[in-house]
Amino acid sequence: MKKLLVAFSLTLFISAGFAQEQKGKTETVTLTIDQAVEYALKNSRTLKSNDIDLEMKKRASNVSWNVFLPNVSLNGTMKRSNEISPSYAPLFTDYPDEESRWDVIGGASVSWNFTPAYIAKIQIAKANYEAGKISWEQSQKETLVNVKKIYYGLLLQQESLKIQKTTLENARQRMIQAEANFKSGLVPEISLLQTQVNYENTKPTVDSAEQTLNQQFDTFAFLIGLPVGTKIELTSSIEPQYVDVTTEDLLNKYADNDLQIQSMKKNMETAKLGITALDLSTWIPTFALSYGWTPMYTDGSSLGLPYNNAKAFGFAGDLGKNDKWYDSGSLTLTLAWNLTNMLPWSSNRQQVKDYRQQLAQLELAVESLKENQKVQVRKAVDTLNQAKQQIENMNRSVQLAQKAYDMQLRSYRSGTTELLDLRDSENSLNQAKLGQLNQKYQYISALMDLENTLNVKLTGESNSAVTK
Repeated sequence: MKKLLVAFSLTLFISAGFAQEQKGKTETVTLTIDQAVEYALKNSRTLKSNDIDLEMKKRASNVSWNVFLPNVSLNGTMKRSNEISPSYAPLFTDYPDEESRWDVIGGASVSWNFTPAYIAKIQIAKANYEAGKISWEQSQKETLVNVKKIYYGLLLQQESLKIQKTTLENARQRMIQAEANFKSGLVPEISLLQTQVNYENTKPTVDSAEQTLNQQFDTFAFLIGLPVGTKIELTSSIEPQYVDVTTEDLLNKYADNDLQIQSMKKNMETAKLGITALDLSTWIPTFALSYGWTPMYTDGSSLGLPYNNAKAFGFAGDLGKNDKWYDSGSLTLTLAWNLTNMLPWSSNRQQVKDYRQQLAQLELAVESLKENQKVQVRKAVDTLNQAKQQIENMNRSVQLAQKAYDMQLRSYRSGTTELLDLRDSENSLNQAKLGQLNQKYQYISALMDLENTLNVKLTGESNSAVTK
Protein backbone atom coordinates (compact mmCIF):
# COMPACT_ATOMS: atom_id res chain seq x y z
CA MET A 1 0.00 0.00 0.00
CA LYS A 2 2.82 2.35 0.88
CA LYS A 3 4.55 1.66 -2.45
CA LEU A 4 1.28 2.34 -4.25
CA LEU A 5 0.93 5.75 -2.54
CA VAL A 6 4.52 6.66 -3.42
CA ALA A 7 3.98 5.70 -7.05
CA PHE A 8 0.72 7.65 -7.17
CA SER A 9 2.39 10.75 -5.66
CA LEU A 10 5.26 10.51 -8.12
CA THR A 11 2.79 10.26 -11.00
CA LEU A 12 0.96 13.37 -9.80
CA PHE A 13 4.27 15.23 -9.48
CA ILE A 14 5.38 14.31 -13.00
CA SER A 15 1.96 15.17 -14.42
CA ALA A 16 2.00 18.56 -12.69
CA GLY A 17 5.48 19.26 -14.03
CA PHE A 18 4.46 18.26 -17.54
CA ALA A 19 1.36 20.43 -17.36
CA GLN A 20 3.45 23.37 -16.17
CA GLU A 21 5.90 22.79 -19.01
CA GLN A 22 3.08 22.67 -21.55
CA LYS A 23 1.65 25.84 -20.07
CA GLY A 24 5.00 27.57 -20.50
CA LYS A 25 5.25 26.36 -24.07
CA THR A 26 1.77 27.61 -25.03
CA GLU A 27 2.17 31.03 -23.40
CA THR A 28 1.51 33.77 -25.92
CA VAL A 29 4.13 36.49 -26.46
CA THR A 30 2.71 39.84 -27.53
CA LEU A 31 5.04 41.95 -29.70
CA THR A 32 4.89 45.34 -31.34
CA ILE A 33 7.35 46.00 -34.16
CA ASP A 34 9.66 47.89 -31.79
CA GLN A 35 9.50 45.12 -29.19
CA ALA A 36 10.35 42.53 -31.83
CA VAL A 37 13.39 44.57 -32.88
CA GLU A 38 14.49 45.01 -29.27
CA TYR A 39 14.10 41.29 -28.59
CA ALA A 40 16.16 40.46 -31.69
CA LEU A 41 18.92 42.83 -30.56
CA LYS A 42 19.15 41.03 -27.22
CA ASN A 43 18.64 37.43 -28.27
CA SER A 44 19.46 36.96 -31.96
CA ARG A 45 22.18 34.31 -32.32
CA THR A 46 23.45 35.98 -35.49
CA LEU A 47 23.93 39.30 -33.72
CA LYS A 48 25.60 37.63 -30.75
CA SER A 49 28.09 35.98 -33.12
CA ASN A 50 28.77 39.38 -34.70
CA ASP A 51 29.41 40.82 -31.24
CA ILE A 52 32.06 38.16 -30.63
CA ASP A 53 33.76 38.92 -33.98
CA LEU A 54 33.87 42.62 -33.15
CA GLU A 55 35.22 41.94 -29.66
CA MET A 56 38.10 39.91 -31.11
CA LYS A 57 39.02 42.73 -33.51
CA LYS A 58 38.79 45.26 -30.69
CA ARG A 59 41.10 43.21 -28.49
CA ALA A 60 43.59 42.82 -31.34
CA SER A 61 43.54 46.60 -31.85
CA ASN A 62 43.96 47.39 -28.15
CA VAL A 63 47.02 45.17 -27.74
CA SER A 64 48.56 45.75 -31.17
CA TRP A 65 51.48 47.50 -29.43
CA ASN A 66 52.63 44.10 -28.15
CA VAL A 67 54.92 43.79 -31.21
CA PHE A 68 57.34 45.97 -29.20
CA LEU A 69 57.48 43.56 -26.26
CA PRO A 70 60.92 41.96 -25.76
CA ASN A 71 61.35 38.21 -25.79
CA VAL A 72 62.44 37.01 -22.36
CA SER A 73 63.44 33.41 -21.72
CA LEU A 74 64.96 31.32 -18.94
CA ASN A 75 66.62 27.93 -19.30
CA GLY A 76 68.68 25.47 -17.30
CA THR A 77 70.77 22.51 -18.47
CA MET A 78 72.67 19.69 -16.76
CA LYS A 79 75.14 17.84 -18.98
CA ARG A 80 77.07 14.62 -18.14
CA SER A 81 79.96 13.52 -20.33
CA ASN A 82 80.04 9.80 -21.00
CA GLU A 83 83.86 9.58 -21.27
CA ILE A 84 86.95 11.58 -22.09
CA SER A 85 88.02 12.12 -25.66
CA PRO A 86 90.13 9.16 -26.96
CA SER A 87 92.75 11.56 -28.27
CA TYR A 88 93.53 12.72 -24.72
CA ALA A 89 93.07 9.42 -22.88
CA PRO A 90 96.72 8.17 -23.26
CA LEU A 91 98.01 11.31 -21.53
CA PHE A 92 96.30 10.57 -18.22
CA THR A 93 96.78 7.85 -15.74
CA ASP A 94 93.67 8.64 -13.76
CA TYR A 95 90.13 8.83 -14.98
CA PRO A 96 87.68 11.64 -14.30
CA ASP A 97 85.63 11.28 -11.17
CA GLU A 98 81.83 11.53 -11.28
CA GLU A 99 81.72 15.20 -10.33
CA SER A 100 84.02 16.21 -13.15
CA ARG A 101 81.73 14.55 -15.69
CA TRP A 102 78.90 17.06 -14.97
CA ASP A 103 78.38 20.57 -16.25
CA VAL A 104 75.56 22.79 -15.02
CA ILE A 105 74.49 25.64 -17.29
CA GLY A 106 71.80 28.24 -16.56
CA GLY A 107 70.57 30.93 -18.85
CA ALA A 108 68.49 34.08 -19.01
CA SER A 109 68.16 36.04 -22.22
CA VAL A 110 66.40 39.18 -23.33
CA SER A 111 66.05 40.12 -26.99
CA TRP A 112 64.25 43.02 -28.63
CA ASN A 113 63.72 43.65 -32.31
CA PHE A 114 62.58 46.81 -34.00
CA THR A 115 61.55 47.61 -37.54
CA PRO A 116 59.37 50.49 -38.76
CA ALA A 117 57.11 47.82 -40.25
CA TYR A 118 55.82 47.24 -36.71
CA ILE A 119 54.20 50.68 -36.76
CA ALA A 120 52.39 49.81 -39.97
CA LYS A 121 51.23 46.52 -38.41
CA ILE A 122 49.75 48.44 -35.49
CA GLN A 123 47.92 50.69 -37.93
CA ILE A 124 46.62 47.61 -39.77
CA ALA A 125 45.17 46.25 -36.53
CA LYS A 126 43.48 49.60 -35.87
CA ALA A 127 42.10 49.71 -39.43
CA ASN A 128 40.80 46.14 -39.13
CA TYR A 129 38.91 47.13 -36.00
CA GLU A 130 37.39 50.16 -37.71
CA ALA A 131 36.38 47.96 -40.66
CA GLY A 132 34.96 45.45 -38.18
CA LYS A 133 32.78 48.14 -36.62
CA ILE A 134 31.38 49.02 -40.01
CA SER A 135 30.70 45.35 -40.81
CA TRP A 136 29.07 44.92 -37.40
CA GLU A 137 26.81 47.91 -37.95
CA GLN A 138 25.95 46.70 -41.44
CA SER A 139 25.04 43.24 -40.15
CA GLN A 140 22.95 44.78 -37.35
CA LYS A 141 20.96 46.90 -39.79
CA GLU A 142 20.44 44.06 -42.27
CA THR A 143 19.25 41.71 -39.54
CA LEU A 144 16.84 44.28 -38.13
CA VAL A 145 15.50 45.11 -41.60
CA ASN A 146 14.84 41.39 -42.12
CA VAL A 147 13.06 41.22 -38.76
CA LYS A 148 10.84 44.16 -39.68
CA LYS A 149 10.09 42.82 -43.15
CA ILE A 150 9.10 39.42 -41.78
CA TYR A 151 6.99 41.12 -39.10
CA TYR A 152 5.06 43.13 -41.70
CA GLY A 153 4.92 40.10 -43.98
CA LEU A 154 3.27 38.13 -41.19
CA LEU A 155 0.77 40.94 -40.70
CA LEU A 156 0.00 40.79 -44.42
CA GLN A 157 -0.45 37.02 -44.26
CA GLN A 158 -2.67 37.37 -41.20
CA GLU A 159 -4.90 39.87 -42.99
CA SER A 160 -5.03 37.60 -46.02
CA LEU A 161 -5.99 34.65 -43.83
CA LYS A 162 -8.60 36.76 -42.07
CA ILE A 163 -10.18 37.63 -45.42
CA GLN A 164 -10.12 33.98 -46.48
CA LYS A 165 -11.77 32.94 -43.21
CA THR A 166 -14.42 35.62 -43.72
CA THR A 167 -15.00 34.24 -47.21
CA LEU A 168 -15.27 30.73 -45.76
CA GLU A 169 -17.75 31.88 -43.14
CA ASN A 170 -19.83 33.66 -45.79
CA ALA A 171 -19.83 30.45 -47.84
CA ARG A 172 -21.03 28.52 -44.79
CA GLN A 173 -23.78 31.03 -44.10
CA ARG A 174 -24.93 30.87 -47.71
CA MET A 175 -24.95 27.07 -47.51
CA ILE A 176 -27.13 27.19 -44.39
CA GLN A 177 -29.47 29.67 -46.03
CA ALA A 178 -29.64 27.53 -49.17
CA GLU A 179 -30.55 24.49 -47.06
CA ALA A 180 -33.36 26.42 -45.42
CA ASN A 181 -34.61 27.76 -48.76
CA PHE A 182 -34.43 24.28 -50.30
CA LYS A 183 -36.48 22.81 -47.48
CA SER A 184 -38.99 25.59 -47.93
CA GLY A 185 -39.11 24.91 -51.66
CA LEU A 186 -37.79 28.35 -52.57
CA VAL A 187 -34.70 27.15 -54.49
CA PRO A 188 -33.91 24.03 -56.52
CA GLU A 189 -31.53 21.34 -55.30
CA ILE A 190 -28.82 22.49 -57.73
CA SER A 191 -28.56 25.80 -55.86
CA LEU A 192 -28.05 23.94 -52.60
CA LEU A 193 -25.39 21.73 -54.16
CA GLN A 194 -23.56 24.78 -55.53
CA THR A 195 -23.29 26.37 -52.09
CA GLN A 196 -22.11 23.08 -50.54
CA VAL A 197 -19.42 22.59 -53.20
CA ASN A 198 -18.26 26.19 -52.84
CA TYR A 199 -17.92 25.78 -49.05
CA GLU A 200 -16.09 22.45 -49.25
CA ASN A 201 -13.67 23.75 -51.90
CA THR A 202 -12.82 26.81 -49.80
CA LYS A 203 -11.95 24.91 -46.59
CA PRO A 204 -8.66 23.28 -47.82
CA THR A 205 -7.37 26.62 -49.09
CA VAL A 206 -7.94 28.25 -45.71
CA ASP A 207 -6.38 25.33 -43.83
CA SER A 208 -3.29 25.43 -46.05
CA ALA A 209 -2.91 29.20 -45.60
CA GLU A 210 -3.18 28.83 -41.83
CA GLN A 211 -0.52 26.10 -41.76
CA THR A 212 1.83 28.24 -43.87
CA LEU A 213 1.31 31.18 -41.51
CA ASN A 214 2.18 29.04 -38.48
CA GLN A 215 5.38 27.90 -40.18
CA GLN A 216 6.30 31.52 -40.90
CA PHE A 217 5.77 32.35 -37.23
CA ASP A 218 8.23 29.59 -36.30
CA THR A 219 10.80 31.12 -38.66
CA PHE A 220 10.21 34.53 -37.13
CA ALA A 221 10.60 33.16 -33.59
CA PHE A 222 13.90 31.54 -34.56
CA LEU A 223 15.16 34.75 -36.17
CA ILE A 224 14.57 36.94 -33.10
CA GLY A 225 15.73 34.30 -30.62
CA LEU A 226 12.43 32.96 -29.24
CA PRO A 227 11.93 29.20 -28.78
CA VAL A 228 10.46 27.64 -31.91
CA GLY A 229 6.79 26.93 -31.33
CA THR A 230 6.19 30.01 -29.21
CA LYS A 231 2.78 31.56 -29.87
CA ILE A 232 3.28 35.14 -31.01
CA GLU A 233 0.68 37.86 -31.24
CA LEU A 234 1.54 40.84 -33.43
CA THR A 235 -0.05 44.10 -32.27
CA SER A 236 1.26 46.59 -34.85
CA SER A 237 -0.50 47.31 -38.13
CA ILE A 238 0.58 47.92 -41.71
CA GLU A 239 0.31 51.69 -41.83
CA PRO A 240 3.23 53.48 -43.52
CA GLN A 241 4.60 56.89 -42.68
CA TYR A 242 4.95 58.73 -45.95
CA VAL A 243 8.06 60.66 -46.93
CA ASP A 244 8.56 63.21 -49.68
CA VAL A 245 11.96 62.53 -51.26
CA THR A 246 13.71 62.72 -54.62
CA THR A 247 16.55 60.60 -55.93
CA GLU A 248 18.85 63.56 -56.57
CA ASP A 249 18.45 65.05 -53.09
CA LEU A 250 19.01 61.71 -51.38
CA LEU A 251 22.18 60.96 -53.34
CA ASN A 252 23.58 64.44 -52.80
CA LYS A 253 23.01 64.31 -49.04
CA TYR A 254 23.56 60.68 -48.07
CA ALA A 255 25.52 58.87 -50.81
CA ASP A 256 28.67 58.69 -48.67
CA ASN A 257 26.76 57.11 -45.77
CA ASP A 258 26.54 53.76 -47.54
CA LEU A 259 28.09 51.19 -45.18
CA GLN A 260 29.15 48.92 -48.03
CA ILE A 261 31.14 51.74 -49.61
CA GLN A 262 32.64 52.69 -46.25
CA SER A 263 33.65 49.07 -45.67
CA MET A 264 35.33 48.90 -49.09
CA LYS A 265 37.25 52.10 -48.37
CA LYS A 266 38.48 50.66 -45.07
CA ASN A 267 39.65 47.55 -46.92
CA MET A 268 41.53 49.80 -49.33
CA GLU A 269 43.18 51.53 -46.40
CA THR A 270 44.21 48.17 -44.94
CA ALA A 271 45.71 47.09 -48.29
CA LYS A 272 47.73 50.30 -48.52
CA LEU A 273 49.05 49.77 -44.98
CA GLY A 274 49.97 46.20 -45.94
CA ILE A 275 52.07 47.53 -48.81
CA THR A 276 53.73 50.03 -46.46
CA ALA A 277 54.55 47.30 -43.94
CA LEU A 278 56.11 45.08 -46.61
CA ASP A 279 58.15 47.94 -48.07
CA LEU A 280 59.48 48.94 -44.65
CA SER A 281 60.42 45.36 -43.79
CA THR A 282 62.19 45.02 -47.16
CA TRP A 283 64.20 48.22 -47.51
CA ILE A 284 64.88 49.18 -43.89
CA PRO A 285 67.05 46.90 -41.72
CA THR A 286 65.80 45.29 -38.58
CA PHE A 287 67.56 46.31 -35.41
CA ALA A 288 68.08 43.49 -32.90
CA LEU A 289 69.27 43.92 -29.31
CA SER A 290 69.91 40.90 -27.13
CA TYR A 291 71.54 40.20 -23.83
CA GLY A 292 72.18 36.79 -22.36
CA TRP A 293 73.33 35.87 -18.87
CA THR A 294 74.61 32.28 -18.88
CA PRO A 295 76.16 31.11 -15.61
CA MET A 296 78.03 27.81 -16.03
CA TYR A 297 79.40 25.41 -13.46
CA THR A 298 82.14 23.06 -14.67
CA ASP A 299 84.80 20.84 -13.18
CA GLY A 300 87.41 19.66 -15.70
CA SER A 301 86.52 21.81 -18.72
CA SER A 302 84.31 20.92 -21.58
CA LEU A 303 86.49 17.88 -22.45
CA GLY A 304 85.22 15.95 -19.46
CA LEU A 305 88.78 15.64 -17.95
CA PRO A 306 89.71 15.54 -14.27
CA TYR A 307 90.13 19.02 -12.86
CA ASN A 308 93.89 18.72 -12.10
CA ASN A 309 94.71 17.40 -15.57
CA ALA A 310 92.53 20.02 -17.24
CA LYS A 311 94.31 22.71 -15.23
CA ALA A 312 97.67 21.33 -16.28
CA PHE A 313 96.74 21.68 -19.94
CA GLY A 314 95.35 25.17 -19.37
CA PHE A 315 91.68 24.34 -19.88
CA ALA A 316 90.56 25.34 -16.42
CA GLY A 317 92.50 28.58 -16.14
CA ASP A 318 92.64 29.87 -12.58
CA LEU A 319 89.58 27.96 -11.40
CA GLY A 320 89.78 26.78 -7.84
CA LYS A 321 87.72 24.34 -5.90
CA ASN A 322 85.44 27.19 -4.77
CA ASP A 323 85.56 29.09 -8.10
CA LYS A 324 83.91 26.89 -10.72
CA TRP A 325 81.14 29.29 -11.95
CA TYR A 326 81.57 31.76 -14.77
CA ASP A 327 79.26 33.78 -17.10
CA SER A 328 79.41 32.83 -20.76
CA GLY A 329 76.61 35.24 -21.79
CA SER A 330 76.99 38.25 -24.07
CA LEU A 331 75.46 41.50 -25.29
CA THR A 332 74.82 41.76 -29.02
CA LEU A 333 73.64 44.59 -31.27
CA THR A 334 72.63 43.61 -34.79
CA LEU A 335 71.40 45.27 -37.96
CA ALA A 336 69.98 42.77 -40.44
CA TRP A 337 68.70 42.98 -43.99
CA ASN A 338 66.84 40.18 -45.71
CA LEU A 339 68.33 40.52 -49.19
CA THR A 340 66.09 37.83 -50.61
CA ASN A 341 63.02 40.01 -49.94
CA MET A 342 64.50 42.67 -52.22
CA LEU A 343 64.38 40.41 -55.26
CA PRO A 344 61.43 41.27 -57.52
CA TRP A 345 60.32 37.62 -57.68
CA SER A 346 60.56 37.00 -53.94
CA SER A 347 57.42 36.15 -51.94
CA ASN A 348 57.65 39.54 -50.23
CA ARG A 349 57.54 41.57 -53.46
CA GLN A 350 54.93 39.23 -54.95
CA GLN A 351 52.71 39.93 -51.97
CA VAL A 352 53.12 43.65 -52.62
CA LYS A 353 51.92 43.06 -56.19
CA ASP A 354 48.94 41.12 -54.83
CA TYR A 355 48.05 44.05 -52.57
CA ARG A 356 48.25 46.46 -55.50
CA GLN A 357 45.94 44.27 -57.56
CA GLN A 358 43.56 44.01 -54.60
CA LEU A 359 43.53 47.79 -54.46
CA ALA A 360 42.61 47.94 -58.13
CA GLN A 361 39.80 45.45 -57.53
CA LEU A 362 38.52 47.42 -54.54
CA GLU A 363 38.51 50.64 -56.54
CA LEU A 364 36.42 48.92 -59.21
CA ALA A 365 34.13 47.53 -56.50
CA VAL A 366 33.61 51.02 -55.02
CA GLU A 367 32.74 52.41 -58.43
CA SER A 368 30.33 49.54 -58.99
CA LEU A 369 28.72 50.07 -55.57
CA LYS A 370 28.24 53.77 -56.26
CA GLU A 371 26.51 53.04 -59.56
CA ASN A 372 24.41 50.30 -57.99
CA GLN A 373 23.52 52.70 -55.18
CA LYS A 374 22.07 55.10 -57.74
CA VAL A 375 20.02 52.28 -59.26
CA GLN A 376 18.73 51.09 -55.88
CA VAL A 377 17.85 54.57 -54.65
CA ARG A 378 16.05 55.46 -57.87
CA LYS A 379 14.21 52.12 -57.78
CA ALA A 380 13.17 52.63 -54.14
CA VAL A 381 11.97 56.20 -54.75
CA ASP A 382 9.95 55.05 -57.77
CA THR A 383 8.43 52.25 -55.70
CA LEU A 384 7.52 54.70 -52.93
CA ASN A 385 5.81 57.07 -55.33
CA GLN A 386 3.99 54.32 -57.16
CA ALA A 387 2.91 52.53 -53.98
CA LYS A 388 1.63 55.77 -52.44
CA GLN A 389 -0.42 56.48 -55.55
CA GLN A 390 -1.75 52.92 -55.62
CA ILE A 391 -2.73 53.10 -51.94
CA GLU A 392 -4.74 56.27 -52.60
CA ASN A 393 -6.41 54.72 -55.64
CA MET A 394 -7.20 51.50 -53.81
CA ASN A 395 -8.86 53.38 -50.97
CA ARG A 396 -11.53 54.35 -53.44
CA SER A 397 -11.54 50.85 -54.95
CA VAL A 398 -12.14 49.24 -51.57
CA GLN A 399 -14.99 51.64 -50.81
CA LEU A 400 -16.65 50.97 -54.15
CA ALA A 401 -16.11 47.20 -53.90
CA GLN A 402 -17.59 47.15 -50.40
CA LYS A 403 -20.62 49.11 -51.54
CA ALA A 404 -21.11 46.79 -54.53
CA TYR A 405 -20.82 43.68 -52.34
CA ASP A 406 -23.35 45.00 -49.81
CA MET A 407 -25.81 45.67 -52.61
CA GLN A 408 -25.29 42.21 -54.14
CA LEU A 409 -25.69 40.58 -50.72
CA ARG A 410 -29.04 42.29 -50.15
CA SER A 411 -30.18 41.30 -53.61
CA TYR A 412 -29.08 37.69 -53.10
CA ARG A 413 -30.99 37.45 -49.83
CA SER A 414 -34.06 38.78 -51.53
CA GLY A 415 -33.66 36.25 -54.35
CA THR A 416 -33.01 38.72 -57.16
CA THR A 417 -29.27 37.94 -57.64
CA GLU A 418 -27.55 34.71 -58.54
CA LEU A 419 -24.91 33.13 -56.28
CA LEU A 420 -22.26 33.48 -58.98
CA ASP A 421 -22.77 37.24 -59.10
CA LEU A 422 -22.45 37.47 -55.34
CA ARG A 423 -19.25 35.42 -55.39
CA ASP A 424 -17.78 37.65 -58.10
CA SER A 425 -18.59 40.72 -56.04
CA GLU A 426 -17.01 39.16 -52.94
CA ASN A 427 -13.85 38.22 -54.83
CA SER A 428 -13.54 41.78 -56.13
CA LEU A 429 -13.81 43.14 -52.59
CA ASN A 430 -11.19 40.70 -51.27
CA GLN A 431 -8.79 41.49 -54.10
CA ALA A 432 -9.18 45.22 -53.46
CA LYS A 433 -8.44 44.79 -49.74
CA LEU A 434 -5.46 42.53 -50.31
CA GLY A 435 -4.13 44.78 -53.05
CA GLN A 436 -4.26 47.78 -50.75
CA LEU A 437 -2.49 45.89 -47.94
CA ASN A 438 0.14 44.63 -50.36
CA GLN A 439 0.86 48.16 -51.60
CA LYS A 440 1.23 49.34 -48.01
CA TYR A 441 3.70 46.53 -47.41
CA GLN A 442 5.56 47.45 -50.60
CA TYR A 443 5.84 51.05 -49.44
CA ILE A 444 7.16 50.10 -45.99
CA SER A 445 9.58 47.55 -47.47
CA ALA A 446 10.93 50.00 -50.07
CA LEU A 447 11.37 52.68 -47.42
CA MET A 448 13.34 50.30 -45.19
CA ASP A 449 15.54 49.31 -48.14
CA LEU A 450 16.14 52.97 -48.95
CA GLU A 451 17.10 53.79 -45.35
CA ASN A 452 19.37 50.76 -45.19
CA THR A 453 21.09 51.62 -48.50
CA LEU A 454 21.80 55.22 -47.49
CA ASN A 455 22.32 54.43 -43.78
CA VAL A 456 19.95 57.22 -42.79
CA LYS A 457 16.68 57.55 -40.87
CA LEU A 458 13.98 59.15 -43.01
CA THR A 459 11.03 58.53 -40.67
CA GLY A 460 10.30 58.70 -36.95
CA GLU A 461 11.81 56.46 -34.30
CA SER A 462 8.94 53.97 -34.56
CA ASN A 463 9.87 53.31 -38.19
CA SER A 464 6.32 53.28 -39.52
CA ALA A 465 5.00 51.01 -36.77
CA VAL A 466 1.52 51.93 -35.57
CA THR A 467 0.43 50.22 -32.38
CA LYS A 468 -3.20 49.41 -31.98
